[in-house]
Amino acid sequence: MRQIDITICQAKDGTYNAYCNDHPAIFGMGDTVAAAKKELEETLLIIKEDGPKAAFVYPEWLDDEYEFVTHWDVQTMLNYYAGVLSLTALGKLTGIHPKQIWSYMHGTSHPRPRQVDKIASAIHKLGHELVNTRF
Repeated sequence: MRQIDITICQAKDGTYNAYCNDHPAIFGMGDTVAAAKKELEETLLIIKEDGPKAAFVYPEWLDDEYEFVTHWDVQTMLNYYAGVLSLTALGKLTGIHPKQIWSYMHGTSHPRPRQVDKIASAIHKLGHELVNTRF
């Protein structure tokens, strides 16, 4: 199964955008991340049905099975998961002070690459632990 890189970002009006990194003209938007991804999927279906005939950009991977790999900007990801992971929990996971994470979340400062790596590593480690948890 081919992995397709998409990026999710939040617009200033609060809506979300989902777009293919290899084909930025292929995108979806909505009031939620799920709605933006759904519209992206619908766009891909339209391109798959009509694209070759209408001379649209037609990614060759549309003919195969694929899955999305989601890329986030830090601010959007922190805001999206704010109801799931508290600033205190993120601070414990990342080693970054919760006030600093708050400033990343609200756009008052932007994380350096090393901080982005800390956040990504902590989230991936947590995800790995959760996936491998049995009850």
